[in-house]
Amino acid sequence: MAIEERRAWILGVVAIAAYSVYLAVVLGRAEQTPLADVEYVPALLWTVGGSIVASIALSIGAALVSPREARTKDQRDREIHRFGEYTGQSFLALGAVAALILAMAEVDQFWIANTIYLAFVLSAVLGSMAKIAAYRRGFQPW
Repeated sequence: MAIEERRAWILGVVAIAAYSVYLAVVLGRAEQTPLADVEYVPALLWTVGGSIVASIALSIGAALVSPREARTKDQRDREIHRFGEYTGQSFLALGAVAALILAMAEVDQFWIANTIYLAFVLSAVLGSMAKIAAYRRGFQPW
């Protein structure tokens, strides 16, 4: 398995795990208060920060256990990376539009922040899935 494919797996799994932890914390706090009034900022910051640290640490670990030959990137790796990033960024654009609409409708900050966070998570997961599929099923540059 190429190191870039491992990194795609790491990013996708860490994004899902961090968001799951965030949802568990926020929904757990919503038992006593309405969902929009839950204190979500610390949980959001900790899960985002934790996912960044975990992704970096796991990527370094994957690079350390990989043979030197597997760590080199070729043209195909660069094209797959670019393809995955472009695919994932489509959710960032959709999330930004959704957050803009929510802000114009003067919706509570809770919903705007959670829309943006969900867009980042979906972007990471979709981008990772696109990269993994390109490695597993083959990749034809357009």
